[in-house]
Amino acid sequence: MKHCINCCIHLLPNDLHRQCFRCRGPSHNNQKCPVCKGENKNHLYTDSKQMKLLAVLEVRTDHSESWNGFFCLKKGKLCSLIFGLIIMTLVMASYVLTGAKHGLLLIPSPFHYGAFTSNPSLMDNESLSDMKDHYQSSKINISYVKDYPSIKLIIDTITSKIEFITRQRPDLEELRKQEPHMFSVIPNKFLPNSKNPCWYEEYRGNTTTDPYTTNSYALYSKRFRTIFDYLRKVFWNHLYHYKDKHYRLRCLPHFYIIGQPKCGTTDLYDRLRLHPDVRFSAIKEPHWWTRKRFGIIRLRDGFHDRYPVEDYLDLFDLAAHQIQGILQSEAAKEHSKTNNIIIGEASASTMWDNNAWIFFYDNSTEGEPPFLIQDFIHAFQPNAKLIIMLRDPVERLYSDYLYFASANKSAEDFHEKVAESLQLFENCMLDYSLRACVYNNTLNNAMPVRLQVGLYVVYLLDWLTVFDKDQILVLRLEDHASNVKYTMHMVFQFLDLGPLSEKQEALITKSPASNTRRPEDRSLGPMLPTTKAILRDFYRPFNTKLAQVLFDDAFLWKRT
Repeated sequence: MKHCINCCIHLLPNDLHRQCFRCRGPSHNNQKCPVCKGENKNHLYTDSKQMKLLAVLEVRTDHSESWNGFFCLKKGKLCSLIFGLIIMTLVMASYVLTGAKHGLLLIPSPFHYGAFTSNPSLMDNESLSDMKDHYQSSKINISYVKDYPSIKLIIDTITSKIEFITRQRPDLEELRKQEPHMFSVIPNKFLPNSKNPCWYEEYRGNTTTDPYTTNSYALYSKRFRTIFDYLRKVFWNHLYHYKDKHYRLRCLPHFYIIGQPKCGTTDLYDRLRLHPDVRFSAIKEPHWWTRKRFGIIRLRDGFHDRYPVEDYLDLFDLAAHQIQGILQSEAAKEHSKTNNIIIGEASASTMWDNNAWIFFYDNSTEGEPPFLIQDFIHAFQPNAKLIIMLRDPVERLYSDYLYFASANKSAEDFHEKVAESLQLFENCMLDYSLRACVYNNTLNNAMPVRLQVGLYVVYLLDWLTVFDKDQILVLRLEDHASNVKYTMHMVFQFLDLGPLSEKQEALITKSPASNTRRPEDRSLGPMLPTTKAILRDFYRPFNTKLAQVLFDDAFLWKRT
């Protein structure tokens, strides 16, 4: 039996198909049907069973005859239509909001997205064409220029809260209580015939014992295992035998390159180690004073076992072996020859990173750390020498961002991270002192860029509470880059190093610069002018104080 779709729809809105008298029977003819005559209709062939109208509706293709067809749509299709409209609205809203944020809309959006939007990606690519940069960069810059007044208010608030207050230096007994093991290992006197601080320590292991089997540097880093494999081979040859006991020579650094990161410390380290009288730790940056002795490998990974001081001293064994060879030579014994070899250590975190204190020391000082790294170094080495390499803090921060950020790097992203960091710093300064905010672990981990590292004078003043000014040499990267020979001579004189031959000096001063900016980072170009102006305002009071402390206006960085 076959039925006419058209007449069923018109005559049977109540879905009683059996009442379709026009189509009943096998004799229905399209040409004779008054409704279907002259029209090309779709037909549905069924078996002898009765068919419901909803089934017919699902195969019908012509809906132009009546509005009744629209109201017969299934509820599912109506829901799909509404859902589609919602999706379209959300897409359009997303376009409007995104365009407003980046300044790409033809009509200005009523929504203002300032620079406080956090980008979760963090410590390299730029694929836009020149034409795209030409048409978009000006619009983007205009958007960020509008942020300047609001950010300037934040900086003004921070500036109004700045106070450089001298910290109270803890006494020796307080330090002993905090680190009893360290004080039991390091003596308070060193060998008199060595320029470098060294002493003999009794070795209680036997010939079958691996002296480095528990060294955390060897256990947690594959990079250092080759060094320790060599030390194991030569260890027994350098033991000193006296009255049936074995002694090993232990040494601490004579000088420390303590900071700052992205200020040329790697280049200074590479040049200094070419000097015949200078040795360094087996690892350039052990980060023991600031991190490893607290069990920090990466702060985001939590705490590991604390690295004991013995693990740190192991890093100077290579240099200690050479010093021991000089001290035990026949010439030294006959003429009381003094060892002139000195050891250096170049962890760029030493000057500023005290983030771990909150987890280990009593917090009874209104958010300020009761003990700092320099307190312990001075307790063991009151005559230590410290070298600091600084750089325009504005440029340092951008270099730091380019080096440590892993994805989505751009001048615009840097601007947003700077603005967000400034807002976080302001929030801290409203409730705490400058020192408390600078050493605040929570704040430092929350800020997308490390603003606090460029507050050089805060750290320097704290180091000057325990060390004399003539024990600290402060250099500028800008001077080092323009005249390497001059700055290296300053370092040689500061460390009281012997004269060099012309060939040795040329090797040190004419070597290519180390750890320069990567090509992919250089392609990103400079920071936005607005960002630079913001950072200039932020760092200005700190640079002014630094220039006053050092009696040198070059540290104002006015020309960079």
